[in-house]
Amino acid sequence: MRFPSKVTSFNESIISKFPMIFKELESGDLSASELYKKIKNKVDGVQEFVEIIVCLYTLNKIEFTEGEVLRYVKKY
Repeated sequence: MRFPSKVTSFNESIISKFPMIFKELESGDLSASELYKKIKNKVDGVQEFVEIIVCLYTLNKIEFTEGEVLRYVKKY
């Protein structure tokens, strides 16, 4: 996983790509494959996509619903 550091700028890190996932999921729930199709031109392959999803899930920002659908978790 590429996190911001002295070597990796914020824009090159996976953290900079979180907002695009939120933007897609705010519109509605998507399967992982549907989400990947929408953002595949903005990530460096499936491995980076999976790393982003794992991070967001670990941070409780997204969740998996029945049928392996991703949902943005809105905390108020």
